Amino acid sequence: MSDTTTRLIAIRRAMLAILLGLSLAACEPTNTITSTVQAESAPAHTGDLQQATPESVGMDSGRLERVTQRMQEFVDAGQLAGVVTMAARDSKIIHRSAVGYRDIEAGDPMSEDDIFRIYSMTKPITGVAMMILYEEGKFRLSDPVEKYIPEFKGLQVATGVDGSGNILTEPANHPMTIRELMSHTGGLTYGVFSPSAVDDKYNELNILDPDQTLQEFIDKLATVPLRQQPGTLWHYSVSVDVQGYLVEKLSGQKFSDFLEERIFEPLGMTDTDFYVPPEKVDRFAQVYGYGPGGTLVPQEGFGGANNYLVDQAFESGGGGLVGTAMDYLRFSQMLLNGGELDGVRVLAPLTVEIMHRNQMPSGMGNGVLGAGGTSFGLDFAIIEDPVAAESYSKGEYYWGGAAGTWFWVDPVEDIVFVGMIQAFGGPNGQVPNVRSASRQALYQAITESRQTL
Repeated sequence: MSDTTTRLIAIRRAMLAILLGLSLAACEPTNTITSTVQAESAPAHTGDLQQATPESVGMDSGRLERVTQRMQEFVDAGQLAGVVTMAARDSKIIHRSAVGYRDIEAGDPMSEDDIFRIYSMTKPITGVAMMILYEEGKFRLSDPVEKYIPEFKGLQVATGVDGSGNILTEPANHPMTIRELMSHTGGLTYGVFSPSAVDDKYNELNILDPDQTLQEFIDKLATVPLRQQPGTLWHYSVSVDVQGYLVEKLSGQKFSDFLEERIFEPLGMTDTDFYVPPEKVDRFAQVYGYGPGGTLVPQEGFGGANNYLVDQAFESGGGGLVGTAMDYLRFSQMLLNGGELDGVRVLAPLTVEIMHRNQMPSGMGNGVLGAGGTSFGLDFAIIEDPVAAESYSKGEYYWGGAAGTWFWVDPVEDIVFVGMIQAFGGPNGQVPNVRSASRQALYQAITESRQTL
């Protein structure tokens, strides 16, 4: 295995740990970064997401300040360069904070409108694009994927390897369905999260080559057997990149054009795209890794494979977008509102409801990414048992990104939360557990709960 592949696997395993929201051990920092940067004022919005006092929505402003304090502690300890967090309750913004630095070396303070690599937080956006087409009758969730991607017809399933290392296969017991594709149970993989001959083949083919087209990606993927039988295992995979290709096939539009026309423009997500244009480069946050002793080191993820300063050939529905905290807050609030924001409807309420229902095959259990009490819908993880998941509300749905970004939607407490950092954990997983810290700090500020106790 090459050094480059080894580094890639280590980075992607760190991404898995971030998504799990586990407590990650951090080395004792050798540098201390202190910031007293004040959050800049975001532009006022009419309709949804107007600024309001926490007290007006049943929260304590003094206690809510603990969210900012916890994030500042991570910066002061040298564990993170900077953090932007935003939260809303009852469609009103009640928390906005930017601490630390967008770029430590340049001394540029973090700002609320800074642009971040959101990686796998692209996935819920792709899922919404799919469900727009679902509402238009372009497919059914029970349809076989091969109906729309004939290259997948007759996919075999790996059963092992022979003495020469060739993959042995058997027929799939049924064609992968779109429901399975959208719930990571279709038999695909990512190439890094578990050892198998199929994962090795993904790496050999450079299955997510940033210089390829979506069609070239599909052509390569169609030559590789499935890792497991469809519908038998939740396994994180390239399936959302396949969904991006499906959006193109079903809509007749370039994937990025569909997203811009049907999601970004209607929702006012003005900074979300597959690249950062020249006029916005000064807002693009530096991404960091961890050097010896846990020191923060400027380091582009995945070996610098993606050049975000140019328009991307490979528009990754699974991890290619950049955007701001406010853009993602608007997207999240649309979901909590049942598919509508500021009078603009993207999806029907029942369609959004389908997305955050448990879509995993019967009998598979609730254990997404090894997290107890957690199931999976259509491109979201879902809290089914708050006790087992160490969370607060049944039905909360969420996801995160490889560089540490995170968000959740809580329909019970009527809350959306978005957090943005830019840090890769490395082999020792030094990225602090910002998701858990922000959750604890936010929920202890609620004075008027909507839970039925």
